Amino acid sequence: MSSRKFADACGIARSLDVIGERWALLVVRELVFGPKRFTDLRNGLNGISQNVLSQRLRDLEAADVVRRTTLGPPASTKAYELTPAGQALEPVLIAMSRWGARTPVEPGTRMSDDAFALALKALFVASADAAFTGRVRLRLGHDAFDAEVGSSEIAVARASGPDPDLVLIGDESSLRSVMFHDETLAAARARGTIEVHGDADRAAQFLARFGLPTDDPVAQR
Repeated sequence: MSSRKFADACGIARSLDVIGERWALLVVRELVFGPKRFTDLRNGLNGISQNVLSQRLRDLEAADVVRRTTLGPPASTKAYELTPAGQALEPVLIAMSRWGARTPVEPGTRMSDDAFALALKALFVASADAAFTGRVRLRLGHDAFDAEVGSSEIAVARASGPDPDLVLIGDESSLRSVMFHDETLAAARARGTIEVHGDADRAAQFLARFGLPTDDPVAQR
């Protein structure tokens, strides 16, 4: 890791010694839902150079946060995955995603598919009398995720197996627009930015299960 370490015994400082370098936590974010090849990691990290990504991966490997693996069959492809120590950072990332939802989004910026999947966990609203529970598949720009929604919890994983009864197709910005009431699902479908395979009413109920933090009166997307 970088020689610029904090001379501080606090656990926060020691955490930052490991994951405090620019891009480090975002690399971890991209691996929460499973292994990725180098090129896929770079595609999810807008603006990172090949050299910087290589260095961050070396740093995170040395800290036992990330390790190399092989994907397959049929092809044997080299990739990176989180170690148990790296996977333990998921609650930290969810908390940061929720905290960051209070701040304005810079115009023209987007988030990766994996970042959006993590945001589903961060911004899920538990409700004992929720109108929607069940399984949804979200087909985003470059990937797909399954969300298993209960009254008080949500599980999100990279999509696998046959399609469930409800599938939503659209990029993250279009889905966020409906989630946060910039437009209705009907309007998004009419514009062609979101497709719904299944019951449209249930799709709208699913998107209504998410919201910005309510403990800050000036919270913004």
